[in-house]
This record gives sequence, C-alpha cells and structure tokens, in this order.
Amino acid sequence: MTRRAVPPPAGLPGLDPGWSRIVAVPGVGPDAGVTRGWHVLDTGPELVRRGVDAVGTILAVHGNPTWSYLWRRLAARSLDAAAHGEPAWRLVAVDQLDMGFSERTGADRPLAQRVPDLGALTDALSLSAPVVTLGHDWGGVISLGWALEHPSSLAGVALVNTAVHHPPGVPIPAPLRLARAPGVLAGATSATTAFLDTTLALARPALTDEAGAAYRAPYLSAARRAGIRGFVADIPVGPHHRSFSELERIADGVRGLDVPALLMWGPEDPIFGDRYLDDLVDRLPHADVHRFEGAGHLLAEEERCADGLMAWLHDDVVPLRARVPATSRGPAAQVPPSAWSDASGTPIWHALDQRSDDDGTAIVQMTSGGRAPRRVSWHQLHDRVRRLAAGLHRVGVRRGDRVSLLVPPGPTLSAVVYACLRIGAVVVVADAGLGVRGLTRAVRGSWPDVIIGETRGLTAARVLGWPGMRISVARLPKTAAAALGISHTLGELAREGYDAAAPADPPGPDDPAAILFTSGSTGAAKGVAYTHRQLSALRDLLASHFGVTGETGLVTGFAPFALLGPALGTRSVTPDMDVSSPRTLTAPAVAAAVQASGAEMVFLSPAAILNVVDTADALTAEGRGALAGVQTFLSTGAPISQGLLESAAALMPNATAHTPYGMTECLLVTDITLAGVRDAAGSRDAGVCVGVPIGANRVLVSPVDCDGRATGRATDAPGVLGEVVVSASHVKDHYDRLWLTDREAVRETAGLDSPGETRRWHRTGDVGHLDAHGRLWIEGRMPHLIVTAHGPLAPVGTEQRVERVEGVRRAAVVGVGPHGLRQAVAIVETTPAARRAGLADPLLTSAVRNAAGTPLAAVLAVPGLPTDIRHNSKIDRSRLSVWAERVLAGERPGAP
Repeated sequence: MTRRAVPPPAGLPGLDPGWSRIVAVPGVGPDAGVTRGWHVLDTGPELVRRGVDAVGTILAVHGNPTWSYLWRRLAARSLDAAAHGEPAWRLVAVDQLDMGFSERTGADRPLAQRVPDLGALTDALSLSAPVVTLGHDWGGVISLGWALEHPSSLAGVALVNTAVHHPPGVPIPAPLRLARAPGVLAGATSATTAFLDTTLALARPALTDEAGAAYRAPYLSAARRAGIRGFVADIPVGPHHRSFSELERIADGVRGLDVPALLMWGPEDPIFGDRYLDDLVDRLPHADVHRFEGAGHLLAEEERCADGLMAWLHDDVVPLRARVPATSRGPAAQVPPSAWSDASGTPIWHALDQRSDDDGTAIVQMTSGGRAPRRVSWHQLHDRVRRLAAGLHRVGVRRGDRVSLLVPPGPTLSAVVYACLRIGAVVVVADAGLGVRGLTRAVRGSWPDVIIGETRGLTAARVLGWPGMRISVARLPKTAAAALGISHTLGELAREGYDAAAPADPPGPDDPAAILFTSGSTGAAKGVAYTHRQLSALRDLLASHFGVTGETGLVTGFAPFALLGPALGTRSVTPDMDVSSPRTLTAPAVAAAVQASGAEMVFLSPAAILNVVDTADALTAEGRGALAGVQTFLSTGAPISQGLLESAAALMPNATAHTPYGMTECLLVTDITLAGVRDAAGSRDAGVCVGVPIGANRVLVSPVDCDGRATGRATDAPGVLGEVVVSASHVKDHYDRLWLTDREAVRETAGLDSPGETRRWHRTGDVGHLDAHGRLWIEGRMPHLIVTAHGPLAPVGTEQRVERVEGVRRAAVVGVGPHGLRQAVAIVETTPAARRAGLADPLLTSAVRNAAGTPLAAVLAVPGLPTDIRHNSKIDRSRLSVWAERVLAGERPGAP
C-alpha cells in the first residue's frame, strides 16, 4: 500500500521548515512509469534567496532507521559558513523511499534498487558537479553506489559509521542477528518500535526527549515502519543473499575512488565498530580519518561532525584537488619505499648491522631473586632480529602491517621491535601503564594486524576482543594456545627464519615505522605516528646532545627509551621493576642495573625518581659506588621539582643532571641541567623552567586571547603567555586516525619557517612563555587555563607558590564557575595526609591564600591528588575542577 510523501510536522527542534521540499521523481527499474515522492532537506533555495552561489553540493544519505533529520546540524552549519563568507555548500539530505517522510511505496527495495533510486532523485534535482556524498549506516553503501555511478560529478566522499564489506566466517553484529532471527524480524522492526528504540538508545549522551520524538515522528505506525523491516531483511549475510553481489560490486569499486575522502567514526558503535573502519581505510588509503573516542553509532548527534565535515571540505575539496593527505596513511604496501641517502641519514637498525659480528654485550636483562643477569651480545641480537624478520615475513607480515607489542622491555622486545622495523611493519607501542581500559582503547583504535605478547597480554586480547593474528612469546600447552587463538610462537618464527634472509626491500625513510601512544593524562591516549626518518632523527639528536657512544651504556626505567639502546649502538638495561608502575623502581635496583652494565647514563621518569630517592637508605656501599660512576642522569615525562632533582643527583654525585622537556609527539625539545634549574630559581618568571631548545629545534609561543584561546601568531618574544609551538626534525608525522586533532595541532603554523626553510611544527597544548634568555617556562596545559573576568590564568605559577607553604606536599589550582567568570580554587595534598577530602582547616587556608598571589575562592584538602597512570605525576586538573564544582555546590565530598 502506498502513502504519499509529506512534509515533517512543524516544531521539530533544530529543523527549519523552509529546508523541506517534496520532489516528484520518475521511477526506475521495477518503478519505471511510476512517479515517486521524495522528501528532502535542501538548503539550495535559501542560498539563492541570500544571493549566494554554492561551490558544490553535499548529497547526504541517512541509514536505518533514521531520516534526513540526522543532518539538520549540517544544514545549519553550512548556512552559517555561507553567512560568514566561507565557501557555500548546498546540502541535499534525502529521506530514502519508504523512510522518513518520503513516499511509502509498498514495494520491495533491495540494495540494487536503492542505488538507482538515488540516481533518479539527483537527476530530477539536476544535481551537477561538484558533488560530495555523505552517508551513514546503510546510507554509506548507497551513497558510495551513487558515487561509483557518477564519477564525472564526484568531488569527494564522506562516511560515518558504515560498512561495505563483512569478513567471511565472522558473525554479523549481535543486535542485527537478533533482529533478523526467524519470527523476530517483523515484530522487532515494524510491528513494534523495538529496533527504532534500540537504535536511538545508542546515542551517547542520550537524546533529548524532543530529539527522540523527532526521530520517531515518521514511524508512528506499523505501516510507516515497513521500510525499517525491509532494510534489516536486506543485510547480506552470505553469498546467496540477493544483495550480496551488489554490495561486493560497490566494495570493490571503492578501491578505485581517487577523490578526497573523509571517515568519521564512533568506535563505541556495537554495529559498525573499528573492524569496518579498518576495512574502509584499506580500501581508501588516502582518506582522512577521525575517531571520536567514546562516541557511538549516532555520531552526528554526539559530536560536532558538521564542523569536521566543513573543515575537510575547506581543506581538501574546495580546491578540487585529489591528494594523499600527510595526516593519514593507508597500507604502505601500495607505495614504493623511498631510498636512504646522506640527506635522510641511516636506518634505525644501522648500528645493529654495524655490530652484527660483535660479541660484546648489547642488552642486559635484570632478574629478581638474586639470579645473575642475562646478557645478550650484539651478534646474538642481530641474528635474532634477522631470523624473526624472516619468520614474520614467511607467515604473512608485510610492510605497512601493524604489529601491537604486549611485551615488557628486555631482549625479547628489542628483537621483535627491530625485526618489525626491518621488514617495514609498523610497531604499535601502548604500554601497560595506560591501564586495562586505556590499553584496550589504544589497541582497538589502532586495529593491529598482529599482536605479539606474553600470556597475560594475549589473555586480555582474547577476553577483550582485540583484533589481529596472535603470536605468543613463549610456547604454551596446546589447549591454552587454542583457547587464546595463538597462531605462532616467536620460537617457531625464529626457526622458520633460521636459514632465510630478511626481505630484500627494507622500508625507506618516509615509510611508517611506529605508533606510540600518549599517556592519556589529558584525555584518551592518542596514537602518535612516526616515520623511519623521524625515529632516526630522534636517535641522532639524543646521541649528539648527550654524547652517547658505543661504550656509554644506558639504564632506563622509562619503557619507550629502553628501545633506543640498539639504535644508539650502546648497551642497555632496564632495572628490575614493574615497568607499568614506575613507583616500583628502587635505588638498589638502579644501582644493580648500573653495576651489571657499566652504564654511564641513567634515564628515569619523575615518578620513578620519587621512589628511588625514598629508598636510598637501602643502598649498600657497593651500590653507592656503582651510582658514583654515572656521568649523565636524565628525567623527563613530567615536571620535576628542584628539590627532588637535587636529591636524585646526590645519589649520582659525578653525573650531570638533565631534565629535558618533550612529549610523545616530539620526545626531546628543550633541555636544562640542575645548574640551570638553580640559576632559574632566582628568576621572577612563573612556571617550570625547562631550558633552551636542543640542536636545531625551535620553540615559539602562540599568544592566548582574553577568552583563553591561542589565536595569536607564534612568536619568540619574551614574556608572552600562550601555547607552546615546537619544531624539530623528529616531530611526529601525524596522529593516527585523528584527523581533526592533527589539523588543530598544525593550525596556523604554515608561515612560521624562516626563508629557505621547510620545517614541521606541532602545537603542544602546553601553556608557557619564553624569557629574555630564550628559556622556556611551562605553566600548565591549554585545557587547564582558568579564564577569569580579568583574563586567562595559568595554574602552575600559583601552584608553585602554594607548594612553598609548610604542610603542603602538592597543589593543584583549578577553576570553578562559568567560562569567562571562573574563580580559582586550590586543592592541596597535605603532610601529614588529610584523612578525608573537604575544606582545608582555617589556618592552612589562610596560609595558602596569603602565598597564592592570586585570589582563591576556596582551599580544599585531599588525601591524594589524581594523576595519570603512566607517569603517576601529571595531575588531572580537569577532573579536579569538576569535583571542586560539586563540593562547593554542597555535595558531600568524596575522593576526587
């Protein structure tokens, strides 16, 4: 039974009735000779009314069971952009036949019919080039089908949580299996609103009652929900399904699309998870990709997708130039490797090759229980790397494949890392310090092809559903190996590669090498992608600045740097500790590692140093003697106080103490010695002095405006508060599958190079200033700026003054109240520790206020300040701000 197309009812939130129109469309295929009524949202007439010429059209196609209402914010955003003089895009958002407020045809409409249906509509609208398609859910497939049929009109494709291919042998997602079950389909999709209700409930956060009612408005009766049932029935569950061949045609055709592409994704979607994103990235390796961590299926409702799409149109499509973006990389196997030259340096494994016949010690593995350390020679390490590289290649690991490593620092991890790098596989390093939840997000977000791990890591991979072929470090009983889904062991791979050479085509300098995850101290951990050129540049800078030679030796309690020993051509050792918990490191363990390796350089994280200093009394005379042989001591990863640095230096009296500044995106930026820290202590500058740029690195500051945004042109003028902007040869290549984040990180940096330079820049998110001596002072993070009625206030300077108050161990200064009128609040850890969280006692409050140097709305005391997991030292000020708001609003104070 047919029902004609009608406009939506008035009053739906966010929907301008002026955008709605009914279009009469001649039918195609089985509909030939019949005219169908389509409801569409079309901003074209409004642009004409305003006298604005559109640069192109966005053809937006919804999925099941939504309708064009899904794109209302994009309609408003595109018109707003036009009003502000930006390139104007017309939006045509369709209601597919039998859906939304379009005609109910009463006919069966499989995928092979819906693609020409959409073509008939665009013909009726006389849609001409350039057109950018946008699709969600089933609308993604249909929009791609249209794109393949209209190559001369196509300017780009954008997709949101959809799929064009389902791997054979893998069940379709559970909610869809349930909806398709015999006897359930009609009841779940058309007879009741169950399928509709379940889909709308996927929104994170929940839809408002008004928005939920708007989505339900076209589907108030069973007859009007027949299209929902038809879409679910049309899911191709196997090669014999009627729509399987059409889906395969579209999936294969997508590989040939060479127009700009954008993939926006909600990874918490129980239907279209990261598995389908990875498949699309494989088919569209040039696509810009952004995963909105924590978001789900209804991404357009949960995140600012409209802003992301408009930014992408401005960057990639308005110039109408197809390109492979520098901020996204697909499988490198499709790109011939570039060659190493004098200009690009030497590969990261160069020193390992140079010492392949050396029987000297390369790695020392410390053991507990009084057992002798395990020593691995350069010859042994090189041979193991060669054999593992050949073995990995024999089982199908190729250049560009992602390999997630769940192995603690030591000889095994080093051998696996360099084997992967040698064959061009991309190592994914997300250490256990992220915690189970953070590690799961990292692994699933990077969607590795291979996971190599010990039993604990592989068990987590199995239980938590991490992707990838699984390779075990150790041999396990057959039943355990089968339960964990293990395909191979490292021993088997080494035997496979015993008499084989590593692949003859090693990766070049611009090939992807690694994805290193940030600590997650200011949000979800981000994957930072490096090329081989950038890793080699980091190695060279570290070697030159700190004078590392083959005989230096390196003791490191910081997992990422434990892997640099073989690259530097110097022996390395990780002390006996739990690397996922820096505070487990003790002074005797550091001394034992130095003694076992004869190392002259020690590299520790701030949290590790704290416990090393606290356990110094346990050092023996022999241990103190070993530490006296250390020549260089480094601590990086988080700020470290002068007092703590002096206490650590006292344990290594002959060492020059350094505390370099950097971040995962650019691991070494500036450096300052203990002598420099002491000299800076006499300055009136606020913040933590982190020294001057290393080597050819550059540091500028982008001034913040009165609203707390870094909008000013980056400068090296002293005394300017703003966001720290850095440049270095080893700065990251891009953020993995975080295109919008990467775009923001390079915002307004294109013109910062000196004449004749081509530098790469990165906005750090740190707040600080440069002084008259060119030294950088860090004053907090951009999200932690407190925007008061008198302008932005950076927290660190006030925190430092508060921490000088007797009885205060650590302090955090956060803002409460509305943006622009926020008030500063001090939250302190006390000595002795407070029994419970709440208002500080009057005497302490008075002392803190007198010392702060800025008005404080309140002083709160807590037993302990929340910190990040990896460093155990970066205070979570955002979390504390929310907690302080609740406490001062009268809620019972619990732990922050």
